[in-house]
Amino acid sequence: MNAIELTPEHPVEEVTRLAERAQAAGFDVVFASNHYNNRDPFLTLGAIARATETIELGPGVVNPYETHPVRLASRMATLQEISDGRGLFGIGAGDASTLSNLGVERESPLRRVLETFKVAQDLWVGETVDHDGTFQVTDASLNYEVGSLPVYVGAQGPHMLRMSAKHADGVLVNAAHPRDLAWSADRIEEGREERPDERGDLDVAAYASVSVAEDSGPAREAARPPVAFIAGSAAPPVLDRHDLDHDQAATIGEAIERGDFEEAFGAVTPAMIDAFAIAGTPDVVAERIATAREYVDSFVVASPLGPDLEVAIDLAADALGRAGTA
Repeated sequence: MNAIELTPEHPVEEVTRLAERAQAAGFDVVFASNHYNNRDPFLTLGAIARATETIELGPGVVNPYETHPVRLASRMATLQEISDGRGLFGIGAGDASTLSNLGVERESPLRRVLETFKVAQDLWVGETVDHDGTFQVTDASLNYEVGSLPVYVGAQGPHMLRMSAKHADGVLVNAAHPRDLAWSADRIEEGREERPDERGDLDVAAYASVSVAEDSGPAREAARPPVAFIAGSAAPPVLDRHDLDHDQAATIGEAIERGDFEEAFGAVTPAMIDAFAIAGTPDVVAERIATAREYVDSFVVASPLGPDLEVAIDLAADALGRAGTA
């Protein structure tokens, strides 16, 4: 899988044009990110589905807290239907600091994610569902069937990685640096040991923030926003893995929680960019992707892509090709 993430912070028409460009550049999957302050990912993906022919598409990733899991299953089924079977269900626990802005407490994230996609899988094939777990469902069903479709779980922590390897079709590893990817690969292997044979192959993808431009400086500057969100919510062991200052990361997280994004982005250090993004010239990006591919099967070029999105799509596709993923 050679995938790209497009962020609906731009108008739907613009994101759709970018998706068309990504399809032409050779990407085979497009994910639309999900943030409450941007356009709706499913409406955006619906527009992309109508404008494209071959590229697979899905949310990257939705969480089962903002929307009831059964409603999520129905929205994903609708996308599967209108895209003629090109859907991928990207599901994850969501960002705790962002959910707190909505007054949402992220309780039992692993169980919530697992139960959500298991219920969705039953609904998609026409079953009537009763469920009593982290959420309740009584006598629920869809009025249409779409069959099975791939489930990819966004994961970073050890338990979510193991669960994904055991139960899902794919894992979207939220990491860009080989240290994190190597550590994640070990956790995934632990889960894979318990994976039933009938589940088939597991696709492990690096879901990495990439910023590429002919000039390294603007590329690295464009990487500040996603790196701030990653650093601000990073667990202490992740920070320690890269020798990053805990207090600095906490400062970023606190700024994000109160909506002071300018302070948060400005507090990102060069070391954080190196740890949590792949940013620089096409040569640098190609080399970093090639290194990442030693630990994964697939690669997702995630936002910000670069200071010029249209140019960055073409440069990223070329870097993927030179990294041996075309």
